[in-house]
Amino acid sequence: MLYAYITRNGRMVRLEKDADLEQAMWIDLIQPSDAEIDSLRAIGVPIPSLADMEEIEISNRLYREDGLDYMTAVLPGERADGERSAMPVSFILSAQRLVTVRHHSPRPFLTFPDRGERSTLGCGTPDRLFVGLVEEIIARLADILEGSGRVLDDTMSGIFEPRASSSGSDRLQEALRRVGHEAELLARVRLGLLTIERILAFYTAIIDERPETEKLRPVIRSQFRDVQALEVHADFLSSRVSLTVDTTLGMINLQQNNTVRVLSVVAALFLPPTLIASIYGMNFTNMPELNQPWGYPMAIGLMVGTAVGIWLFLRWKNWL
Repeated sequence: MLYAYITRNGRMVRLEKDADLEQAMWIDLIQPSDAEIDSLRAIGVPIPSLADMEEIEISNRLYREDGLDYMTAVLPGERADGERSAMPVSFILSAQRLVTVRHHSPRPFLTFPDRGERSTLGCGTPDRLFVGLVEEIIARLADILEGSGRVLDDTMSGIFEPRASSSGSDRLQEALRRVGHEAELLARVRLGLLTIERILAFYTAIIDERPETEKLRPVIRSQFRDVQALEVHADFLSSRVSLTVDTTLGMINLQQNNTVRVLSVVAALFLPPTLIASIYGMNFTNMPELNQPWGYPMAIGLMVGTAVGIWLFLRWKNWL
């Protein structure tokens, strides 16, 4: 799928499908077909394959080739099958246009066309488009971190609620599931921030070649600070995830200990009566109580008395 945009009156406008791509300032490729790749190659923009984009070497993600700057980030988003994952997104920047290549749908690429003119530098040039899109991505990653923080707050509050201990293990298991989901999401965001930081470092190294260096440099510097602040916040949330997991497992252990304690008390209460019943169930000849009318009441009394005695002893020890 291919979307092409031009800027008109300071806003981005999508071109028709049969429009000339030479006039496009931003071309967004989503799972490009062979025909779309050939159409980009015809205007001098070779498109990397998904396998090339997934290479983790810096030389495969940040490089210059034939006057084009290739920068690849790994961003969280939704795949075509509805599953959420982190996949590479390539930015191909030239003096004429910005080309983005992706195989999933990060939300900033859906919202930026309608909001590009409201970015810090607008969307009047390919460089401003690139900087604005990076700004939108950073804002989206910040929103994800904020949402994860709220989920962790709610989860932790639910764990410490008095009714949580009486609601069984299902509530705690659900808390573990939510925390695990947030931990995976934080890992994707952390990876996205790391790759965006590398892109900004690469772009800073070539920014002197851009026609609007003096305007671009302060914005890039500000984005650097934002990314670094978000990385610190992501690390803080990761530590909260560990704390929440430890707390949840501790509450589960307490519930299990209570269950084991109850079972142990029940076993202790019935152990002496079971011993007495076993003795009088031997049916030996020389057991005088078997022939006495008070033998049965005496055995029952011994069973009840020992059980009550064990119960009083446990209460005295504050084990109940």
